[in-house]
Amino acid sequence: MFANAIIGREVAGRVGPAERQRTLELLKLVGLDGFENYHPRQLSGGMRQRVNLARALAIDPQILLMDEPFSSLDAQTREIMQTELMRIWEAGRKTVLFVTHQIDEAVFLADRVLVFARRPGRLRESVAVELARPRTLAMKRTAEFVRYVDHIWRLIEDDVRASVIEEKV
Repeated sequence: MFANAIIGREVAGRVGPAERQRTLELLKLVGLDGFENYHPRQLSGGMRQRVNLARALAIDPQILLMDEPFSSLDAQTREIMQTELMRIWEAGRKTVLFVTHQIDEAVFLADRVLVFARRPGRLRESVAVELARPRTLAMKRTAEFVRYVDHIWRLIEDDVRASVIEEKV
């Protein structure tokens, strides 16, 4: 797993003691301290996603692009990974562009949700999410959170219904 997490640095030709130490620190940050010598097949889906996050952070990007990173996880692991991402974000405050089709995930993680229309893809609305930080999973059951989710659903509902009808044809 350590080799997987440091590969970005290796490709860039920058692997010295400082980079090795930073990668170990990132594995600890993502909750994988002690698993450095494990192989991917020995890790759960959530642990593999944490390795992916550590690998991305190891190259110290200005912007972190995460395209449906939790889509293959079960619902419970997905929620845990959301809280883990929030914890990790708090530690480094990187800009994250997070692509998801899960409205509650977008609202939970974001300060701003960009809602796109389908065909042609265009920005329908930029929704500022003004929920207090740090956020907890309990926040998902508050009226304020549900209002954001409902608002975004109303923005996309017609497009979603149209795409389902097209699939049936």
